[in-house]
Amino acid sequence: MRKTKAFSYQLSAISFRKIKNIFLSLIVLLLIAVCCLLSADVYALDANKKILPNGLTVLHSEKHNLPIVMITVIVKAGLLDESKEKAGLAYLTAELLDEGTKNRKSSEISEEIEFIGAGLGASAGSDYTTITLSVLKKDIEKGFELFSDIILNPVFAQEEIERKRELIKGSLKQREEDPSFLAERSFKKEAFGEHPYGRLVEGSTETLSEITREDLLRFHSKYFIPNNAMLSVVGDLTPAELNSLIKKYLDPWKMAELPERKIHPMNEEKTKKAVKIDRDVTQATIIIGHLGISRDNPDYYAVSVMNYILGSGGFSSRLMQKIRDELGLAYDVRSFFTTSKEKGLFQAEVQTKNESANTATEEILKQIEKIREEKVSDEELSGAKDYLTGSFPRRLDTSRKIADFLATVEFYNLGLDYTEKYASFINAVTKEDVQRVAGKYLDAENFVLIVVANQKKAALKY
Repeated sequence: MRKTKAFSYQLSAISFRKIKNIFLSLIVLLLIAVCCLLSADVYALDANKKILPNGLTVLHSEKHNLPIVMITVIVKAGLLDESKEKAGLAYLTAELLDEGTKNRKSSEISEEIEFIGAGLGASAGSDYTTITLSVLKKDIEKGFELFSDIILNPVFAQEEIERKRELIKGSLKQREEDPSFLAERSFKKEAFGEHPYGRLVEGSTETLSEITREDLLRFHSKYFIPNNAMLSVVGDLTPAELNSLIKKYLDPWKMAELPERKIHPMNEEKTKKAVKIDRDVTQATIIIGHLGISRDNPDYYAVSVMNYILGSGGFSSRLMQKIRDELGLAYDVRSFFTTSKEKGLFQAEVQTKNESANTATEEILKQIEKIREEKVSDEELSGAKDYLTGSFPRRLDTSRKIADFLATVEFYNLGLDYTEKYASFINAVTKEDVQRVAGKYLDAENFVLIVVANQKKAALKY
């Protein structure tokens, strides 16, 4: 009787899980359907592009549905533009932009932003630095003036440098306790080797200490020039109003000699490497992967479809169905292709019990090999296409997203008609394309394996 009840409970649990997955899938499909039914005009960029005499690229999309203006500036300055010894320079520069200018103290910037209810942010990444502003239409004059001030006139006061440097160091130290952070950092380092992409954008405790005020001033002067930047403005602002603001506040931004962006060679030698990081944890954090593709790779769309089927498609992905639903080894498992100006990464990630680390790793590799060797089904292909094209409008459902999107599209030279072309690119992908790019860009034999776990319990075979 007890066995019968236990079996019944098992069946109930399995049935509940299946029903839950079906329910979630239906919700996703409903959301996609809604997006598809919405008028195309809602998501139309209607963007204009022009290049000013000082070399600044300006992108503008006029939208009057809300009295808000979103502004994004992208400056081509990031990990690629700093030395190994000064790693974190781009990040520290971005962090200090709003910490004092020639016209305002740090406290004054904070007070003015708060007074008009605006949102101001800056961050540096691998390829570029992003500065953003959200402001009400009625405060656009003040917001734009303040925004231009922090971009053009930061002073990098020594006391602010020291304060921000210590905050970043503290954050890095705190993250050392996070297994996911340890795994990600180690994976990037091993996969990219000496390439700048292999470093943390924040740098390290050692390299941050080497950055001087002169380094910051020099970096800003060299890279923060209009002909090395893109301005994206979306919202309740007419072209005439924008032109007036640009003329008034960005005319002082003078063109300078365009810095040469170095080409950083990558070590693409195929090898297998396992890195075991021993921690007293109940769950192993596993990353498997290798070098991937750049954003301008013509196979980008076929890779997107392939990866959706493999591991980025949520409950419908092969990795999720096998490792979560069938084997019950993890709550979540997924794969990514991160793309950048230069070659990015492919990686599959999972958290599982220490004792299941070998099994989970083996199953991921089996699924990689399977999608390389066999054509995907018609259902998988159509499901991936439907999701990728149907969910695309959600990238553009707010002015904030559109502003960021326009700047990114311009940075990667995708063209302002990208939104019209995207669906056709995805829909053109065939089963043969999926298998071809899987065979070309996935490798189940040569990879970097990172495992943060209680290594005694995990007993890895790799």
